[in-house]
Amino acid sequence: MKKSIDAIRMLGIEAVNKANSGHPGIVLGAAPMAYTLFTKHLNVNPQVDKWTNRDRFVLAAGHGSALLYSLLHLSGFDLNIEDLRNFRQVDSITPGHPESYLTPGVDVTTGPLGQGVATAVGLALAESHLAAKYNTKKYSLFDHYTYVLCGDGDLQEGVTQEAISLAGHWKLNKLIVLFDSNDVQLDNMVNVAQSEKIGDRFQAANWSYLFIKDGNDVEAINEAIIKAKKSDKPTLIEVKTVIGFGATKQGTPAVHGAPLGTDIETVRNLLGWTEKPFEIPGEVYDDFEVNVKNRGIKKYEQWLKMYEAFCQENPAFGKEVDEAIHGNFTFNTEQFLDLKPTKPQATRISSGAIIDRISSIIPNWIGGSADLSGSTKAKGADGVYGAENRIGRNLAYGVREFAMTAINNGICLHRGLLSFASGFFVFSDYMKPAIRLSSLMEIPVVYVLSHDSIAVGEDGPTHQPIEQLAMLRSQPNLNVFRPADFNETLGAYHLALQSRHTPSAILITRQDLPELEHSSVEMVKKGAYQVYGSEHHNDVVLVATGSEVNMAIVVAKKLEHDKKINVKVISMPSWELFDKQDITYKTKLLEPTALIASIELGTTFGWERYTSNTGLNFGIDTFGQSGPFHDVLEYFGFNVENIVNTISKKMQLSK
Repeated sequence: MKKSIDAIRMLGIEAVNKANSGHPGIVLGAAPMAYTLFTKHLNVNPQVDKWTNRDRFVLAAGHGSALLYSLLHLSGFDLNIEDLRNFRQVDSITPGHPESYLTPGVDVTTGPLGQGVATAVGLALAESHLAAKYNTKKYSLFDHYTYVLCGDGDLQEGVTQEAISLAGHWKLNKLIVLFDSNDVQLDNMVNVAQSEKIGDRFQAANWSYLFIKDGNDVEAINEAIIKAKKSDKPTLIEVKTVIGFGATKQGTPAVHGAPLGTDIETVRNLLGWTEKPFEIPGEVYDDFEVNVKNRGIKKYEQWLKMYEAFCQENPAFGKEVDEAIHGNFTFNTEQFLDLKPTKPQATRISSGAIIDRISSIIPNWIGGSADLSGSTKAKGADGVYGAENRIGRNLAYGVREFAMTAINNGICLHRGLLSFASGFFVFSDYMKPAIRLSSLMEIPVVYVLSHDSIAVGEDGPTHQPIEQLAMLRSQPNLNVFRPADFNETLGAYHLALQSRHTPSAILITRQDLPELEHSSVEMVKKGAYQVYGSEHHNDVVLVATGSEVNMAIVVAKKLEHDKKINVKVISMPSWELFDKQDITYKTKLLEPTALIASIELGTTFGWERYTSNTGLNFGIDTFGQSGPFHDVLEYFGFNVENIVNTISKKMQLSK
């Protein structure tokens, strides 16, 4: 046991030293608790690393990646010694912080502190929901734990408090957090930045709390995990460790984030480690093979037999479970034809009707809102999820936008469920760090963001998004949709549910919008398409999104009637999808010889990519105003007359 723990330590700090970059402190201090968890409790199968009923392990303190990579290598995952030698190098599978889409055995991308704990709450929620939905007395298809290893920094982040409040309220008893409590942060000692007792904070949030005074006491750690498994609440196990254990400057910030250099010999001598760098005794591999790999393979094979028997006895239900596990969430647009609106309506109303229909078609569609479902019209079915209703698909997050988003990442990462999260578009500022991880982890979470412009009106500048649209569009691997009516809203959802590796943000209006005569569900996949005018030989091409598409059509008709200018109108619900089209299609829409003008109720930043330096961009580049939304639009000159006159003058000057 000692040799195995020391092997974890040495592999980790040798990788850090070779890279001349990384965090050796957590490797040396937390190795005993990590070893205990992996060899005595964690059920994983290195041969099938994404097995549905495996235990999940989240290294919330992602800077300790060298610790995780050492554990995964020793456990038999597809991570060899050469991969550890390439720690933190370009194009390796051992990056500076763990990446779930890249490295075998990594369940969650971590590094941004706090999000690991919140994402783990989503993993635990998914397990509890699927267990309640599919388990029977005879078959426990979903029956596993979510374990987290976190540090002081994780628990100082506000998103963690949001998440642990929900976890305690939901009584997610299969969530167990190991707290590497070493009293040290990067800059200074922890007591410089906080004074509260962590245990009291968790207990106040309805968690169980256990304390281990010696981080090297494997037996005590093991007993604590056993006890935590029996709790009816989530559990925090605070383990007092010494950061950088064995190094000259152990217990100080100096060993948090800097390679040990020659001081590695001090650790080597203290541990009595005589092996050459990156060489591990056979008995260590044997230890992990017996206590991690073989145990996991056995658990997997037992589960697989049970799963096959379940599917044979319950063919219809088995098909549903199989589709869920493999992420086959699809629907046909024909299933929504009866939802045609009978009068002008806000796209949030269209969105709400579509979400409800998806709930009836896809039984594993789950999500909710940050205390705004009455406004966003986005809520799940089967009642509010909670300790007394695990099968509920409506997640009542309260006013916790950041945690909501990170939890949805966890739900989606778990597999078996497709998650959505909803809020006001302006508060995507609170959600952005977790939306970014959705994109980075390549998971298809759906974000439903309403009240998408200054047409919010009376709520004023604090609630009127301006720059948020450019913010989301600038993010890699995120499809942003701003639909103009019901058809385009349906098209956005259809594409979002077909996505496998890209999240989607669907932006919807508070105000009513007319249904466009030539809008198309199918053409949304092109990102942009013509909704008015002739295909060729136009003087002006108007490009608009969302609520401004109808305004663009009115502008076009007036320009044609009053100014004798030929105008084409393009609806562009998604920049990202339009940018993927071939040059022929792009040139056909955005005629090179025409004046191109964009119309959108948000910042004009970025539109020059389509309108060029010679075009026009109608938007809002200041914060908004409070008042009835028609008055707000008039205040900013966002009306048909002003746009017509500006374009007309531009055309005259160009002649």
